[in-house]
Amino acid sequence: MPRTPPYRPTEPPDSPELDPDSDADLDLDLEELDPATTSPGSHGSKRRGSGSGFEQRQPRIALRNLRMGGLRRSAKRTRGYGELGRDRIGDEDAIGLIDEDTHDQRYSDGSGIVGDDAPLLREHGSNGRQRPSTGGLNAFAQMRSNLRLPSFISNHSAAQDDQPEDEPGPDFNDPSASRTVAVGSLQATRYPPNIISNAKYTAFTFLPVTLYNEFSFFFNLYFLLVALSQAVPALRIGYLTTYIAPLAFVLVITMGKEAYDDIARRQRDNEANSEAYTVLDFSDSRQSRTNRNPANGLMSSSLRSRRNRLGQGDRLSDIREEEELTEGDGLTQSSSSPQVHEISKKSRDLKVGDVIKLTKGQRVPADVVILQCSAMETAQDRNDDEDLSSLLVDADETNIADDSEADKGDQQQSPGGSPSGETFIRTDQLDGETDWKLRVATSLTQSLPLEEFRRIRVTGGKPDKKVTEFIGTVEVLPSVHGTRNDMPGSGDVTSSDQTVPLSIDNTAWANTVIASQVSTLAVIVYTGPQTRSALSTAPSRSKSGLLEYEINSLTKILCALTLALSIILVALEGFSNTEGNVWYIKITRFLVLFSTIVPISLRVNLDMGKSVYSWFIQRDPDIAGAVVRTSTIPEDLGRIEYLLSDKTGTLTQNEMEMKKIHVGTVSYANEAMDEVASYVRQGFSMKSTNQALVTPSSSHTIAAGSTTTRTRREIGSRVRDVVLALALCHNVTPTTDEEDGQTITSYQASSPDEIAIVRWTESVGLRLVYRDRKRMVLESTDTGNVVVRVRILDVFPFTSDGKRMGIIVQFEEGTTSSSPALDTRETWFYQKGADTVMGSIVAANDWLDEETANMAREGLRTLVVGRKKLSLDQYHEFARNHQEAALVINGREAAMQRVVTRYLENDLELLGVTGVEDKLQKDVKPSLELLRNAGIKIWMLTGDKVETARCVAVSSKLVARGQYICTVAKLKRKDNAQDHLDFLRSKPDSCLLIDGESLSLFLTHFSTEFISVAVQLPTVVACRCSPTQKADIAKLIKEFTKKRVCCIGDGGNDVSMIQAADVGVGIVGKEGRQASLAADFSIEQFCHLTKLLVWHGRNSYKRSAKLAQFVIHRGLIIAVCQTVYSIAIEFEPEGLYKDWLLVGYATVYTAAPVLSLVLDKDVDENVANLYPELYKELTSGRSLSYRTFFVWVFVSIYQGSIIQSMAQLLTEVDSKKMVAVSYTVLVLNELIMVAIEITTWHLVMILCIVGTFLFYLGSIPFLGGYFDLEFVSTWGFLWRVLAISAISLIPPYAGKVIRRTMKPPSYRKVQGI
Repeated sequence: MPRTPPYRPTEPPDSPELDPDSDADLDLDLEELDPATTSPGSHGSKRRGSGSGFEQRQPRIALRNLRMGGLRRSAKRTRGYGELGRDRIGDEDAIGLIDEDTHDQRYSDGSGIVGDDAPLLREHGSNGRQRPSTGGLNAFAQMRSNLRLPSFISNHSAAQDDQPEDEPGPDFNDPSASRTVAVGSLQATRYPPNIISNAKYTAFTFLPVTLYNEFSFFFNLYFLLVALSQAVPALRIGYLTTYIAPLAFVLVITMGKEAYDDIARRQRDNEANSEAYTVLDFSDSRQSRTNRNPANGLMSSSLRSRRNRLGQGDRLSDIREEEELTEGDGLTQSSSSPQVHEISKKSRDLKVGDVIKLTKGQRVPADVVILQCSAMETAQDRNDDEDLSSLLVDADETNIADDSEADKGDQQQSPGGSPSGETFIRTDQLDGETDWKLRVATSLTQSLPLEEFRRIRVTGGKPDKKVTEFIGTVEVLPSVHGTRNDMPGSGDVTSSDQTVPLSIDNTAWANTVIASQVSTLAVIVYTGPQTRSALSTAPSRSKSGLLEYEINSLTKILCALTLALSIILVALEGFSNTEGNVWYIKITRFLVLFSTIVPISLRVNLDMGKSVYSWFIQRDPDIAGAVVRTSTIPEDLGRIEYLLSDKTGTLTQNEMEMKKIHVGTVSYANEAMDEVASYVRQGFSMKSTNQALVTPSSSHTIAAGSTTTRTRREIGSRVRDVVLALALCHNVTPTTDEEDGQTITSYQASSPDEIAIVRWTESVGLRLVYRDRKRMVLESTDTGNVVVRVRILDVFPFTSDGKRMGIIVQFEEGTTSSSPALDTRETWFYQKGADTVMGSIVAANDWLDEETANMAREGLRTLVVGRKKLSLDQYHEFARNHQEAALVINGREAAMQRVVTRYLENDLELLGVTGVEDKLQKDVKPSLELLRNAGIKIWMLTGDKVETARCVAVSSKLVARGQYICTVAKLKRKDNAQDHLDFLRSKPDSCLLIDGESLSLFLTHFSTEFISVAVQLPTVVACRCSPTQKADIAKLIKEFTKKRVCCIGDGGNDVSMIQAADVGVGIVGKEGRQASLAADFSIEQFCHLTKLLVWHGRNSYKRSAKLAQFVIHRGLIIAVCQTVYSIAIEFEPEGLYKDWLLVGYATVYTAAPVLSLVLDKDVDENVANLYPELYKELTSGRSLSYRTFFVWVFVSIYQGSIIQSMAQLLTEVDSKKMVAVSYTVLVLNELIMVAIEITTWHLVMILCIVGTFLFYLGSIPFLGGYFDLEFVSTWGFLWRVLAISAISLIPPYAGKVIRRTMKPPSYRKVQGI
């Protein structure tokens, strides 16, 4: 059996190896003095033993002579022994302890090398080096121990010290990649602080990052250059603020929004980081504040007090006193044992090795290993103890009273906690599952006094993303407070006595919540960015909508048009004929004049429009509770082509209900369950409490009347057996809680399926009333008497690989007054699991495959139930082999499974099949159908089992009836992967069902080929997906298809996927608000997504597309007028509309009517839902395309040319009359164009258009500096304005009417317009 990695003690309070004043380590093996000839693992094997037995001990040499010789040679006879010990430690400071923050951290764990005479005792990497004894090195080491070096140096040295020589190659459990945590002590390796940070910026990065994000858009950069050009006097045109103010306004608004969002994120982080936790402080009260030398805290208090009384000159005599104690009766524990104090620490101050005390409802702040659980006894518990103890008769114990007393506080937990070390946690924010999960403390630490916690060493692997796996060990170092034979190296303590394995059942990851009414003590193993939760979460990023990128491309075209126009105008005049200014100055001035072609108001209008869309979404009564957290991408809701959805809590309610049970010849469902209840009543009826308990082989048969047939008796017996099996084969614990003075009993388990089954057994007459790690009690709901009492011998929990759960129980047959001998009790192995694995485990039959297929077609989750009777010898042989396999470090799970398969999982008696329904969320079926009709391809990504995902996909109609489901699971070879890809290409209409392992293989070796095939399939279901895999799939679809991807989920495990998507939607549900807070949009039910996409998404995109094109038209038309004017005045770069006219045109005279387009809608909501195919048109981007853009460019050129040329022809070219006519027609033209583009009128639109026109008329008297007011008041001005407006507006309107008549849009077809 592989040996566990040798421990490297870290400041254990009682370990003589670390006590500089103790003689416990004054003896040394001969082999230890010759490292060159000693195997690297010799000390570990001799100290703990090995799988093949104990090795012979070599003679030991007293180290006192070595130490005293070193003391004399160093001419330090006058120094105390304490100083001598510090010098010995100081040598190692120069090697391994340079990493630490303070001098107090010299004793640490993990890979550091500590202990007296460390170079002699060093187990790895010493290469026979002699310890230097010069005082210079000691002084240098002491100096360096007070220095703090950069982390990259610290980590390097730690990594070097942590490389064992005798371990196998790279592996998850390789000690070189693992960490050993000294409980309650300082660590040798520096670990990251336990800080949560979701902020995007820091004080230093905010300005540069936000400015970079803003100016990465071309039109922002363009306007920055235009604004900067106005600082040059030769290029200045009009007011400087005309160009700078709009840009500054846009930047301030955008950066202010980013700052506000980031401050809110920091506040949420600060709340979590400032959460207070109770931490156990193991330092002695007299040394806790000073703690000058960590070794001082490791001595017994009697030795420490004696040392304090002795002077420096008396230290050597202390050696003799300690030796006498050691060689006599041993170091006895003083009455003043180290005290354990409770102190409060903020989450950010917690460190690896801290022992925290957690209670019900507390969030786990870091990844921890549970050491101890103790029930928090309440008054109700004390009152119930006497009544409940009668249920828990232990037939093995001769003293029943003692056994009942030991169970006090252990029965009917409130909920879940017990002295046996059990607690429940909620993992909804980590893996998306709402059910509670059972966690246990190891038996080694559960019974350990708090004062001895510092003897514990926890070994775990490197930080990992896998939230469902953990392999490690926990070791309790021998105590110095025993006899000499109890000390390390004595040869009397074996590894099996001091070390036990750790699994996922002994852990609680960060962001899980303690759900039991227990006090849980746990040691922190991983902190901050190394926790499972942090490693599975992708960093947040800024999102920009597809529309913004499209507009960015269009503005580049407009800018090129501006440059070309400027060069052409200068060229027409002639580069050499320019007067006053050189030609490039004129080109630059023209660029500034034509800057309105790329309107900066476009960004302002779009941002205001986004705010309006967000307001509509949040005020919609049909999707109450909707929250818009990212207001920059509402238009993308109308462009979604791929929807990636979580299952649990998103498509389903995660509420299970037992629907059907089949016992071989008869199937029961619905009303037929009453017949099952009658069989159970007859089979488990007991007339008095003194009768023997029911066992599978008991004589309590069904009470049948004279007319009962043999077939009916056989069916009744089968029903009784399967109900009993279902009532016992589970991990469910009954819990009680008080609400409004009433005691409420509920069930908690790691699987909602099990809870549903146990509730069903209660409904048919067999109730689970008590459960702990060793016993289970069932009572009849009909009589209220205890009918079944079993001792739990072993439990084999469900795993994703095994897909089954088993339990070995021993039935009690006696009453409270008498019990049979141990060897006469019935021992049974029960197991339930998926039909795919149970089919080969149960005995041959002819009905299992057919019935499971029938239930699967109904969308039910099937479980096959079987049992096997074991003799006492069979069980003992199994238990012995299983325990040996459990201590294997490498390949532990496989070794344990081989034992289970060999002794238990063969020829099980098939009892029946159950069918459990996972209730769907409200209106999931019609919602999925509507989204599919809208052209959205739906993927379901879940961390659940393959069978569960298949059932939900069928029941939710995600997979159509009759549609072929191609299942790819447990794929390990690349050639097989290629075969599956070829098959999928041949069946493009099938549904792909793939598990996480196979998906990982595809993404690693065939990512492009896989995604090219998968995106063509109508439906893909991925099971057993990690949070990172979900995010990778979203990114891969985005990169390959360049389409918009929406991800929706409700748990903390969906955060990475939501943040990786173009549009992330979080559902506020049972699994908390973590997904909701990280999402761009938050809703309360899945069915709300349809309105969010089909209605609000459609409106947002259509409105923004129309608004963007109209703003471009508004800027382009004024640029065309400027061009015509410049040609008329012989190509001079003089402004047509200056100062207020230019500013007012883009603001008060046209802004409100143009912005009112955000209220327009082409269809009503009923039509959008009735014809979801209308949504499919949006994904092609036709509303804002190059075709529509150039149509608007042509309209702008036509209208601008007509307005300016006609105004110049009907008036004088360079006069105030021309400006008055041209500007008035320009404003009137925009107002009427807005009216022409409106599809559905709104009161606000009318007010904006009419109000703006009246405001313009009212402002004309104040424009005397630009207009000829006398001319404006004449009829000549009026008819010129009307005539030019008619010529400008009638042709575009006529073209629009003709186009709608010849080729009407789809929305007009469905409306019949």
